[in-house]
Amino acid sequence: MFMGEYNHTIDAKGRLIVPSKFREQLGSEFVATKGLDRCISVYTNEEWMNIQEKCKNIPLTTKDARKFTRFYFGSAIDCEIDKQGRVLLPANLREYAGLQKEIVLVGVLNRIEIWSKDKWLDESTYDDMDEIAEHMAELGLSI
Repeated sequence: MFMGEYNHTIDAKGRLIVPSKFREQLGSEFVATKGLDRCISVYTNEEWMNIQEKCKNIPLTTKDARKFTRFYFGSAIDCEIDKQGRVLLPANLREYAGLQKEIVLVGVLNRIEIWSKDKWLDESTYDDMDEIAEHMAELGLSI
């Protein structure tokens, strides 16, 4: 399970250092893809296989299903951590997420999200958390 928030930077070549706590769980190879809300989602190879299995059962007769699978799987890429603990994020994913210099890596259960720092600060306001919590209870989550 991934959790925690880490502030980092991306170098001019598009490389970032993966926090050691995340590296331990990710292993040396993993999958990155476009995430929802304009971030990059990162999955272990095992979790990515689980997602693939679930998506194989989606009927492609609906336009939304086709569009979603193109979005999620069409942008997916295998990544590898180098000896310095860095990973090279491809330009198309960096552009999609608006990653410049300062970024935030966030552990979210089965994935890591990579955000531009500015976008993360905009998205991580929790003024409506009471209302959201009520909706989560409707989905069966109670804390």
